[in-house]
Amino acid sequence: MTSSKNWTSGLKKRRLELTLAFAAILITLSVIGGGLASAAAPQEARPRRSNAIAPTATPTPSATPRTAQTPTPTNTPATTNTTPRPVSTATPPPKASPTPYDRIAPQLGEPPPAPILKPKPTPEPTDEDFDEGSTLRINTELVTLNVRVIDRNNRPIDNVRQNDFHIFEDGVPQPIETFTREEVPISYGLAIDTSGSLRSQLQAVIDAGKTIIDSNRAGDETFLVRFISSDKIETVQDFTASKDLLIDALDDLFVEGGQTAIIDAVYLTAEHVAEYKKGGDNDRRRRALIVITDGEDRSSFYSQEKLFARLREEDVQIYVIGFVRELDKEGGFIRKSPRDKAVDLINKLATETGGRAFFPESLRELPQIANEIVRDLRTQYVITYNPTNKMRDGSFRSIRVAVDESSSRDKRIALTRNGRIAPKGEAPAPRVTTKAKATSGSNKTP
Repeated sequence: MTSSKNWTSGLKKRRLELTLAFAAILITLSVIGGGLASAAAPQEARPRRSNAIAPTATPTPSATPRTAQTPTPTNTPATTNTTPRPVSTATPPPKASPTPYDRIAPQLGEPPPAPILKPKPTPEPTDEDFDEGSTLRINTELVTLNVRVIDRNNRPIDNVRQNDFHIFEDGVPQPIETFTREEVPISYGLAIDTSGSLRSQLQAVIDAGKTIIDSNRAGDETFLVRFISSDKIETVQDFTASKDLLIDALDDLFVEGGQTAIIDAVYLTAEHVAEYKKGGDNDRRRRALIVITDGEDRSSFYSQEKLFARLREEDVQIYVIGFVRELDKEGGFIRKSPRDKAVDLINKLATETGGRAFFPESLRELPQIANEIVRDLRTQYVITYNPTNKMRDGSFRSIRVAVDESSSRDKRIALTRNGRIAPKGEAPAPRVTTKAKATSGSNKTP
């Protein structure tokens, strides 16, 4: 019995030893297997640290759209990173901070200002150097007048010589500087009243406007305005030499209700004509304004006094076609009738600017009136004089032009603006002029 227990106890002890030995063998094999697996891993998978420069391969294009970057030339050296980068064909997401692999597109700043060509200073000539064809700097302020000469029947006269003209400013004779019948380009505006009072005349007015525009010649420019009340003075077509654009703009005119503001319309449109190309190479342009209206002003912002004060500062001839027949003729001892006031305003616009007023009795007269306006604009003398009064005090100076009687005893009447506003402030810089060789008959009308 005792030997049987001992044998059983020895057997259990032997089993325990075998179990422990087998477990030790398994642990040993596991450790050895892990070392072999590490030894069999690829060389590139090991983390390495190096400061060496490695060439960067040329990028392969892919179908994935990406932001334009500056391409890296082949074999351009780039510093390697300390961590391995996985190979991927997808476009990498933008990085929070730049790395040696980033490429930044160039950014342009504001363009530099355009270069300015500075003119070479012109030396002041001496009296000894000045002869025919030489240049002299003269400090002068010439006044330009556009003068029409007509007979008693309002027919133009085109054979007047320079010596036949006499200019007076505030009653003082003025020396004529230049004289010509040369045709110069015309810049004029066509301002048409499209209020309800002209509803029945609108189509005839449009046709008359087309007649005027059809007469435009090379260099002429026209702009078209429709006006009603002060807040409806609209440019339908700005200055252009295109007859097609102007005629299309005329065809687009339409009548609209409102309180007519003639004074405001003339004030703004005359100002636009006066300022157009002023002071440029084409400053010899003749400037005019043609107004078609019933003449009754109902709600203008500007007063007549301000209007005519402004017109005296501008060399713009105003032609007015006034449809006043439908206005009320009745007036009183205190106030004039609407028709009388309209006629007075229209006549004053024409006489003070050297223009002309027309009062058609019927629409059949419009084609003839249009032709007369065109003729007046084309048959004018351009005269400049050097004012003897050099005061720059901003005062009004009256102007009168007289013409000697001809041998045929036909009365000749000169029409031009009735005055000017003297400038204020310091005199302008001297202008450059050229003394030309004298030619016989140069002062006569061709």
